[in-house]
Amino acid sequence: MKIQIAIVGAVIGFLASGFIGAVVGFLIGLYIEYVSDGNKESNQQETQSNRRPEPRYDTRDFGRSMLVLIAAIMNADGSAMKSELELVKRMLVRTYGEDKARQMLLVLRELLRTHQDVTFVCRQIRGSMLYSQRLELLHILFRISRADGEINPSELQMLQHIASQMGITTPDFLSLRAMFVSSPDSDFQILDVKPDASEEDVKKAYRKMAMRFHPDRLNGLSEAEKKAAAEKFVKVKRAYENIKRKKGWS
Repeated sequence: MKIQIAIVGAVIGFLASGFIGAVVGFLIGLYIEYVSDGNKESNQQETQSNRRPEPRYDTRDFGRSMLVLIAAIMNADGSAMKSELELVKRMLVRTYGEDKARQMLLVLRELLRTHQDVTFVCRQIRGSMLYSQRLELLHILFRISRADGEINPSELQMLQHIASQMGITTPDFLSLRAMFVSSPDSDFQILDVKPDASEEDVKKAYRKMAMRFHPDRLNGLSEAEKKAAAEKFVKVKRAYENIKRKKGWS
């Protein structure tokens, strides 16, 4: 324990009353030091107890990550649609089975009622998930957003925010968006080529995308990732066929 105050008290006491005063002053100084140390420790404990704990999120669980972002998308337009919930339910049952899906739906309903730090979750996902997994998550979110037939601006804005925070490249985001938001250039955007691209450039783009999502190359992925990638493969193939038909290529 520090004794500076006790020494000062002893000196003052000695000057005032001699040896007895020095003893009394020393004891009073020790008491003041004791009280001061106690208050400091109490304040430190109070500060630590009031300090807001850093949020923790286990991004190793693909299913949990998916549910957090699904909740954000379903709440993007202010209300969770029944069509969205039904699609999520079918998707979970098909991918995880009845029992696991039931548990995940309970978690989802809780997430829909509570605020989620989407930016924080996305950045954690970015640091702990492979790029291919993040791309599958975004694809699933696009599917849910269009469960009612269209993707409204607030949902699209949330999708873009999630993609950006997860580190999805702009070409990949635009390619996924084109799979769900129709436009005259959707087929070209899916393959990430310009409308005036040559036949050879389109073929190269198609081969690149097809190899990326071909079912034969999905070994090692989870069932959820395999199904999402297979769906993208079908859309990539359809886009290529549409371009060939429009251009009159054989």
